[in-house]
Amino acid sequence: MPPPLRILFVTSECVPYSKTGGLADVSSALPAALRELSIDVRVLVPSYGKALAHGPAVATFAATGNFPGSTIVEATSQDSVPAWLLVCPEFYARNGSPYQSTDGADWADNAIRFGLLSKVAALIASGAVPQWSPDVVHCNDWQAGLAPAYLRYTPAARAASVFTIHNLAFQGIFPAGAVETLGLPGESFSINGLEYYGQLSFLKAGLFYADAITTVSPTYATEIQTEANGGGLHGLLSYRRSTLSGILNGIDTHAWNPATDPCIARTYSAATLEEKSQNKRAVQSRAGLTASNEPLLGVISRLTGQKGIDWIIDLAPQLVARSLQLVVLGNGEARYERRLAELAAAYPANISVTIGFDEAFAHLIEAGADIFLMPSRFEPCGMNQMYSQRYGTVPVVRATGGLADSVDDASIPAGAGFVFSEANAAGLLAAIERAVIAFRDQAEWRRLQINGMQREFGWQASAARYLEIYRRIVAGKNNLMPSA
Repeated sequence: MPPPLRILFVTSECVPYSKTGGLADVSSALPAALRELSIDVRVLVPSYGKALAHGPAVATFAATGNFPGSTIVEATSQDSVPAWLLVCPEFYARNGSPYQSTDGADWADNAIRFGLLSKVAALIASGAVPQWSPDVVHCNDWQAGLAPAYLRYTPAARAASVFTIHNLAFQGIFPAGAVETLGLPGESFSINGLEYYGQLSFLKAGLFYADAITTVSPTYATEIQTEANGGGLHGLLSYRRSTLSGILNGIDTHAWNPATDPCIARTYSAATLEEKSQNKRAVQSRAGLTASNEPLLGVISRLTGQKGIDWIIDLAPQLVARSLQLVVLGNGEARYERRLAELAAAYPANISVTIGFDEAFAHLIEAGADIFLMPSRFEPCGMNQMYSQRYGTVPVVRATGGLADSVDDASIPAGAGFVFSEANAAGLLAAIERAVIAFRDQAEWRRLQINGMQREFGWQASAARYLEIYRRIVAGKNNLMPSA
């Protein structure tokens, strides 16, 4: 029997070690699902903050070029997937987020910080850890985008590579001089390489050099090959379409389960949906909203234009006029944070806004809201629309990316949400009004809730698709290798 495939999963964040968004959830749940398929997977992720990792050292890397010395230490998460934490206090032990300082500005040395992550991944694939060497280096988003380039220019590296686009809007673009700083050969800086309109793009490097490209939903894979949604890379993506796959993300169905969730006020299932109302009361109480039986709308989001937050803001007075309530949790652009705070002050009985992120409150909102809003202008995958359906909370989404792939409209028998196409506030309002009409029909609402709760959003099917890709590119790489 052949040995299991060895996968090095390279990411800039991973639960429980770090999290700013959905990437961290994927980086925890997908490796766990792969492990259930008997794949030997390790997660390589920076160790951020002052609480540095303490565990057995796997490897130590001496300072070289512009890269300082670093160490990998091993930790094991609750799902037993080994995490290799990249410890480099000079780069990662800072106040602020993994990507930005406390004032919201990107770290000025992000190119070299995440260049180190990619470089270490390539070194591991070159035998730097004698007891374990990967067959595939699976790189996620721009922060790991240079790893396939380093692999290409590292003769000892024999691993194949996969690059996953979680959001094409973030491309890791830096001045051309970063090529030398990062120790990449000058020949890599060309149109057939990592050059992007005279600058260096980490994301383009991943797209150009990886053996396979994936993204997080089938619809998004199609959308990014168009000029409108390709972020200037649609030509390259179209050229590489034979290597591009859209695989819908799953969710962690153990962490997100209303029957066992410790973060909610009252657990429930599809058979005990009447208990869900107690979570609604808990949300209203915590948020300072008036106790009401009218629909409660939930939003958990980055507060950015991509997410359609401006449409929600524009509609807020009309929602209040319809006796609807709105609870918002998230942070993002200052202008949206300010406007939402103003709305909460103007309508305290109907609108609550919490700036920041609170994991437990996020779970409670998913359980307590009646309707969940995700009116994104574009959305590679999204996860909250899946959490919502699992919790019997009916989503209102725009028909884009993973939202289109994971929410069926109420107009069909298997429908569990309300889907609109128009990229404007009017389209969102029409969808909300459809949802409110359905809410007042108890039998229809229960049908939508049950449909959503019966859908399977786990990682098993998606992990199997990744396994197919790993096997294909490893076989292709082996066929190209000279015999010993």
